[in-house]
Amino acid sequence: MMNLPTLKQLRYFVALEEHEHFGKAAESCFVSQSAFSVAIKELETQLGAQLVDRTNKNVTITRVGRDVANHARHCLRDVEYLTEIARSNQESLTGRLNLGVIPTIAPFILPSLMPRLRGAYPDLQLYLREDTTQAVYTALMGGELDVILLALPYKLSNIETCPLFKDHFLLACHKDTHFLNPKDYCFEKLPNESVLLLEDGHCLRDHALSACKLQNQETVSRFAASSLYTLIEMVDSDIGITYLTEMAKDSMILKHTDIKTYALGKESYREIGLVWRKGSARSEEFQLLGEMIKQSHHSGNA
Repeated sequence: MMNLPTLKQLRYFVALEEHEHFGKAAESCFVSQSAFSVAIKELETQLGAQLVDRTNKNVTITRVGRDVANHARHCLRDVEYLTEIARSNQESLTGRLNLGVIPTIAPFILPSLMPRLRGAYPDLQLYLREDTTQAVYTALMGGELDVILLALPYKLSNIETCPLFKDHFLLACHKDTHFLNPKDYCFEKLPNESVLLLEDGHCLRDHALSACKLQNQETVSRFAASSLYTLIEMVDSDIGITYLTEMAKDSMILKHTDIKTYALGKESYREIGLVWRKGSARSEEFQLLGEMIKQSHHSGNA
């Protein structure tokens, strides 16, 4: 009978391929480096192939190793799918659920959502990861996350989407800003480099450019904020203006600032939605989670 690799060995090797460092990969798997190295060596022996080129300083995954890591991800994903099928017959929203959330949603949705979830589903173990859209999507497709909460549109593939609600954009500026008259606002009359946005990688930047019809790139400042809180500080100092969403406006983020917000057109919005892998056996659970998020959001804005 063929001696097949174990799931643990496959999981370890996928981690090694991602980190390209034995120590970091072992740490990510919560195992000692010596035990980790033994498992990788046993995997190579079982497969009869060298998966890793080892030197004193570097770890290089061989061409065969890259192929093995890719197929190992699919194997691990299929095993997770089997678990999901078994779990689908159990009560909804119980056990472990790994949720990814982007930074421009997490601080505005989670504080009101978490108490509601704990009250309604006490057996749910919700693990959260906050990161950029591309990072949580990659983690979703790699099986590290079960479902992600993000802003749409965003180019994604092999997923199912549950749109939840529209989050409209607002003009945000210092109450005495010298950049424009907010009561006589026009996209076409913005001064050069007057619009402050988040850095590349944050989808709020792309959504603001699109939804707020910022076609003249000269109006966008060369300086970009690393976080929403940094962006608020810059606008509060009247370094420029920006575009926030209703979600941020209704939170505490603008408290103790001199920033005022002004409504834009009804078509200036991003759509908040849940996304999961196509064919997931937990899709009904994710729909239920989406309803909880909608209820939490609407009650918070009532």
